[in-house]
Amino acid sequence: MATPLLNPQQMMVRGVKWLTPGLKVKRYLLLIPIGLLPVVIGVALLVNIRNTDYYDWLEHRIEQLLHVDIADMRFYLPAGIALIVLGLVLILSALIAVNRSIVGVISPENLETLPEIIQRKRSLNQGARIVVIGGGTGLSTLLRGLKQYSSNLTAVVTMTDDGGSSGLLQQQLGGMPPPGDIRNCLVALADAEPLMQQLFQFRFETRDDNDGLSGHSFGNLLIAAMTRITGDFEQAVEKTSEILAIRGRVLPSTVESVILVGMMEDGREVTGETKIVKDTSPIDRIKLCPEAPTPPQEVLDAIRDADIVVLGPGSVFTSVIPNLLVAPIAEALVATKALRVYICNVMTQPGETDGYTASAHLAAIERHLPSLPTGRKIVDYVLVNDARPSLEAMDRYAKTGADVVTPDTEVIKSMGYHPITGKFLSETQLVRHDHERLSRAILNLWQSRKTKRGFRP
Repeated sequence: MATPLLNPQQMMVRGVKWLTPGLKVKRYLLLIPIGLLPVVIGVALLVNIRNTDYYDWLEHRIEQLLHVDIADMRFYLPAGIALIVLGLVLILSALIAVNRSIVGVISPENLETLPEIIQRKRSLNQGARIVVIGGGTGLSTLLRGLKQYSSNLTAVVTMTDDGGSSGLLQQQLGGMPPPGDIRNCLVALADAEPLMQQLFQFRFETRDDNDGLSGHSFGNLLIAAMTRITGDFEQAVEKTSEILAIRGRVLPSTVESVILVGMMEDGREVTGETKIVKDTSPIDRIKLCPEAPTPPQEVLDAIRDADIVVLGPGSVFTSVIPNLLVAPIAEALVATKALRVYICNVMTQPGETDGYTASAHLAAIERHLPSLPTGRKIVDYVLVNDARPSLEAMDRYAKTGADVVTPDTEVIKSMGYHPITGKFLSETQLVRHDHERLSRAILNLWQSRKTKRGFRP
């Protein structure tokens, strides 16, 4: 006879029954009422309750055993305290044993470090409320550093990526929002096992590049599937966040289908982020099509309630400015009381910011925000790297047409911003921002602002 299938509730009940003997919880729970007995007797002795037959009998037996007159209060006080302490020790021991039994089954590898884990999570949950706005690799790089200081993180991601796997999914699934930058931020904030993170970043490579699978990353496909299952891109991102157990949350700057349009200095209009990046003509301005997309309300609420809002790092024209072209986001940035910081790029980008200094990056942002109230700025502080990469790295980048961004701090000051300089680069094969140094600089700046002390990077 075939074994009948169980529904999820029946499976859970059987699982609990099977697990309980291994936990040894019952024997420890029994210690709690046992421990309550000496506590009750001890309290009774302290308040000198002697008007029952039971206590008369107990006094008589104790007097016979110890050869003392327990009617003397000198006996009641130490005996009562001793019994109460004994009972409390039994109860506390039982609770500790129950806790260790449960943790030992659920997460045995964390048994010895549980107090440290709890303390760290509590500290992270009490960390600053930080909103980071951007896209590309720069945003995910910064998030890896900030998640060491706070779990109250919100990443707001630009939604104009139309290249690689994201672009293919948009074409194949009829205008689905691009998941690539969202995926990178989810992995950056993940507390999941390294293998799970590698799985999300795994990219398929097949013999036939036209088979529809080659070039796609697993994470993008999962988000696409979640979108179809839930019927909503935001819910899909939320459910994927739960799988990766991320610290904080990741939100799109808009869930509407938008296209980035570049107006080049030679007068041409170039449509699509990928084509804009590849075009050799300098960029004059960019815009979104349609021009007035709406952001999720959660994005505006996060900016309003934030302690710190960070713009960048990332491509100024394709990662930073597109978020600000969603007008309500720019308006929320102007209105927020949070500390507002812009992180300027370390290197220029060929065809996009050739010859740009740090102040030129700020000027490009201002050029796209003509409706700001007079005298109001989108940020207060600008973090600018003033360290030089190695000669080897400089030579390597020079071959691609890239150069170090000049930290022209005096010009930045004349524009009404507060420049913060420091060694913020990390040099491996690529010259990138150092997420640890950036994170420390931002948190130090916030603490200094709170205590009204001068900032020293």
